[in-house]
Amino acid sequence: MIDLRSDTVTVPTKEMLNSIINAKVGDDVFGDDPTVIELQEYTADLLGKEAALYVPSGTMSNQIAIAIQTKRADEVIVDADAHIYYYEAAAPAAISGVQMRPVKTERGVIPLNDLKNSIRVIDDHFPRTALLCLENTHNRHGGTIIPLDYIKQVKKIVDENKISFHCDGARLWNACAATGISPKEYAEPFNTISVCLSKALGAPVGSLLTGSKELITEGRRKRKMLGGGMRQAGIIAAAGLYALRNNINLLKRDHENAKTFAKLLFESELITLDINRVETNIVYFKLDSKINGMQFEEECKKKGLLLLHLGNNSVRVVFHYQADESVILPAVNIIKDVAKNLSKR
Repeated sequence: MIDLRSDTVTVPTKEMLNSIINAKVGDDVFGDDPTVIELQEYTADLLGKEAALYVPSGTMSNQIAIAIQTKRADEVIVDADAHIYYYEAAAPAAISGVQMRPVKTERGVIPLNDLKNSIRVIDDHFPRTALLCLENTHNRHGGTIIPLDYIKQVKKIVDENKISFHCDGARLWNACAATGISPKEYAEPFNTISVCLSKALGAPVGSLLTGSKELITEGRRKRKMLGGGMRQAGIIAAAGLYALRNNINLLKRDHENAKTFAKLLFESELITLDINRVETNIVYFKLDSKINGMQFEEECKKKGLLLLHLGNNSVRVVFHYQADESVILPAVNIIKDVAKNLSKR
């Protein structure tokens, strides 16, 4: 079975499993798990931040970032297709009591004028704009990269308006691999940045939130409130350390495979695909209106290909280090064959 649903579907390699077996552990709720400490220090240093906090998921990491940088009834500016807004179960409202202000964008880059106009003036009628969140790379825009020059321009605006700045960097590693820009350079403008170990890098679980010591200390308290305090977490933290040290260099190949796949799929008259959007490891395409998207997903599965139909005939595939170049042509042929057959029904 070819599994291109996400880059989260990888399983630990023998080498990663060995790191898990040999992990030194303690009780992380007491703050004495040596492997978790090592992972947090390694990640903070990699991103140029004072401290880091290991958490079970990217959603928890993002929600802690919001909770420690806002007050109830504040407002948070996000792209209208951001993971924080689209896929996190209304957690900002439920956990932090904040209102989201989504701004529609083309590629996850909020136009600077739109951003300025979204910042509330001080008035009793309005919420206080407290936080701006960017996502890099941007999932729902097809793995697009947010340019560093743009991020620096946004940094000036948020500083002028005394707004906190967070990055959902679940796939920041992909942006670094594609541009050659270091994680530290990408992270520098942000007050907090979340990075994922189970997307792209192939660890079985975990994300980290990085920022100042003060913010991360408060974040640790919020993690406990959310049930994210783990005990002998070094067992899984070891896999994350292995992934950071060994798998970042594999990402360029994922990008190359996604681009090759997109070029081959582009030839089908039953599929609409913008090749220019394929910047990293994610490919979105649109099925012809004659095709039922849910049925398309099911028929592909029967032929040995797992992918995601996201509604409205939009389909996503994601390449990862356990889906190499050998799967490209078989996947393309299955998609073309299923699309052709369903278009005739």
